[in-house]
Amino acid sequence: MSASLTILDRIVATKREEVARAKATMPESRLRQRLSAAPPVRDFLAAVARPGPIHLIAEVKKASPSKGVIRPDFEPVAIARTYQAHGAACLSVLTDEPYFQGSLDYLCQVRAAVELPVLRKDFIIDPYQVLEARVAGADAVLLIAECLDDESLGSLHEAILGLGMTPLVELYEPKNLPRVLGIGARLIGINNRNLRTFEVDLEHTLRLRCQIPDDRLVVGESGIRRRDDALRLQRAGVHAMLVGESLMAQPDIGTAVDQLLGRTG
Repeated sequence: MSASLTILDRIVATKREEVARAKATMPESRLRQRLSAAPPVRDFLAAVARPGPIHLIAEVKKASPSKGVIRPDFEPVAIARTYQAHGAACLSVLTDEPYFQGSLDYLCQVRAAVELPVLRKDFIIDPYQVLEARVAGADAVLLIAECLDDESLGSLHEAILGLGMTPLVELYEPKNLPRVLGIGARLIGINNRNLRTFEVDLEHTLRLRCQIPDDRLVVGESGIRRRDDALRLQRAGVHAMLVGESLMAQPDIGTAVDQLLGRTG
């Protein structure tokens, strides 16, 4: 593989191979037969849309390409229950294995152990992965505009809605905002991390927020570490924040969530 390829290019290339192997192991027709056994969908969008202070989408995340292993003592169910007990509105579970050491099994375990809506966080490039998500119990699925052409972005968005789930449509590049708005995305994530360089800038969400209509819900993603960060997003009209790394790296996750949400005295 060419050295000029970015991290995102490498991840997507790996994902194509992974999906092809999954289809060979479990044909789509057989996977679709398992939909009837999936747990009922929880309303992820409604959880983010509730009135009140900025909501937390707390992420269950063991590792990342930029940081390596973030939490060696990784217990996804215990982490998810802690998030729920300390006021998270929704959960996000990393399911990419090669780069984030995630797993669809983690999502299944978490979804069975908590009452909150759960997002499948992965690099979704094929409708097969949307089916996988619903069979595993996902209530929402992440789409990344930078990974998808116009046709795929629109068709995957419809596939997620068609299974009753919520699409969280993420972008980094400002040029992708018209594409995201054009498919009618109601829940829009602004990633502060450039997925091509992995550099982070919290101001990125603040700059783009004013370009998004008020009838859409906005999620700030990446680089959110302190209560001040949460308040800045809240003041800018951001409805939710997706936070993983800064919480997962703390010895006491519950206390870290309390501090981020301003729940401590």
